[in-house]
Amino acid sequence: MAVLGIRIVGDPILRTRADEVTDFGPELRKLVADMDETMENVEGAGLAAPQVGVSLRVFTYQIAGERGHLINPVLELGDEYQDDVNEGCLSIPGLGYPVRRRSWTRATGVDVEGNPVVVEGEGFLARCLQHETDHLDGILYIDRLTGETKKDAFRKLRDTSYNSVAASTVSKRSAALGSSFGAGASFGQQA
Repeated sequence: MAVLGIRIVGDPILRTRADEVTDFGPELRKLVADMDETMENVEGAGLAAPQVGVSLRVFTYQIAGERGHLINPVLELGDEYQDDVNEGCLSIPGLGYPVRRRSWTRATGVDVEGNPVVVEGEGFLARCLQHETDHLDGILYIDRLTGETKKDAFRKLRDTSYNSVAASTVSKRSAALGSSFGAGASFGQQA
């Protein structure tokens, strides 16, 4: 296993819909194991494959002692919304904003062996499932912001001082890297 580089906002792979997984072999198992190790290393709550430079519909998660991965996820969303809480993202270091998310989510997909998986959750787990699936669709949490909050987020991203925050984060993370998947990013830090 190896720690992978996390892609930072501005990388085109973060804005591209990831491809369905069709090959369930040793390369996929290695990717999931490396993503899991990377998520652990950066203390993330979740990590999507595009964040590590791989355009496949795969994510890992670790929320409140529940840990796993999902391949080719399909979400079912409840009707109710949870209170907006700050979300962060490993691909957008240093920023966090309140995001509107559904209270309940069921994600269905498969594991690395192609076996069916169902993950159902509320609260932070539901938020994570939605956030990571968004990554697979080329959507970042800042895209879900509205009004002045959205303007503030994009203003900060354009600010030259944000470039130094991102560069500093990449530099700190680079000491732990070691994989053939290249340098590159995931969901947020656990609050």
